[in-house]
Amino acid sequence: MADGHLTQAQIEQVLDEFQDPETGRSVVKMDQVGDLKLDGDKLSLSLALTTYCAPLWKETQAALAEQLRQRFPSLSEVDVALKVHERPAEKIGEVGVAAKSVIAVGSGKGGVGKSTVAAFLAYGLSGAGCKVGLMDADIYGPSIPHLIGSHDRPTPAGSRLQPVMVDGLELMSIGFLIPPEEAVIWRGPMLHSTITQFLRDISWGNLDYLIIDMPPGTGDVALSLSQLLPLSGAVVVCTPQDLALLDVTKAIAMFRKVDIEVLGMVENMSHFVCPDCGSRHEIFGSGGARRRAGELGVPFLGEIPLNVQLRILGDEGRVGSSFQDEASAPYLREICHNLVGHLVATRKARPPMPPLTILDGPT
Repeated sequence: MADGHLTQAQIEQVLDEFQDPETGRSVVKMDQVGDLKLDGDKLSLSLALTTYCAPLWKETQAALAEQLRQRFPSLSEVDVALKVHERPAEKIGEVGVAAKSVIAVGSGKGGVGKSTVAAFLAYGLSGAGCKVGLMDADIYGPSIPHLIGSHDRPTPAGSRLQPVMVDGLELMSIGFLIPPEEAVIWRGPMLHSTITQFLRDISWGNLDYLIIDMPPGTGDVALSLSQLLPLSGAVVVCTPQDLALLDVTKAIAMFRKVDIEVLGMVENMSHFVCPDCGSRHEIFGSGGARRRAGELGVPFLGEIPLNVQLRILGDEGRVGSSFQDEASAPYLREICHNLVGHLVATRKARPPMPPLTILDGPT
């Protein structure tokens, strides 16, 4: 675009083309641009973004500044300041949970680190600035209370229960309600009833993300969830060896059969880096999940190496501190970033329509 005498109207026209990451709609139409000031060849403005896309704030800020520089080369300075745009979540499903994205974390078999990855996602998104809840739907083997180091009980709030709060996360697990050594011996209808209560009778706050730690395998919890509320999709966890990949293929087939989109695959225990010599050892093989994700048309979100410190932090109930471990934190942040990036790309390709309020007519 030829600059000529640059006007604010020309600036606003370009801004109108820029999409809000969360909705895929124009940031101008969504009232997310303010403080616009054009002073000669210097431009400044504020861009308000929601906490939903917090992991992408910096790159979104940089993308808008770059778009303006490319369209108006005469600008010597472009300053885009970030602000928080408040946009509450709407209640979804028959249980009425206020969450913008509900993400199930599943696996084809136990022992691949599914619950740990679910906790990583919750802590990573929360640490980036998102509002996050973590629900443990693994009724027979609840691991979340141990991983996050809390055995507090949910507290009454009227006719409902307040979720347990740890490190800014809202949490619910059957492990908060029964002794750690007690086994849960229930048939399918009891499982469905408990999952329903966890969603309907817990006073979840206004969430950007509700992460649900699924039981391993291809049981009926996925079917229950698909009936109770619209899931944004599922993240599938596996390890690199062929035996685990056989089971993860079944998990992906299960999610697709109940119309739950598979948002991506995470390869856990992908490799081990010797802390003494720095050499890399692929104990369970490596790259199997990436290859299988490509074959199945599923995004590959990233890999997590075998790391003694991650095991120690999980055993000690301090899994959130994994993001302070220099060796592992970059892998964990990349997975969270890629997950949100995939969700945002999907929304940009298929921007949702704004909700319409239905008014009762005259009787």
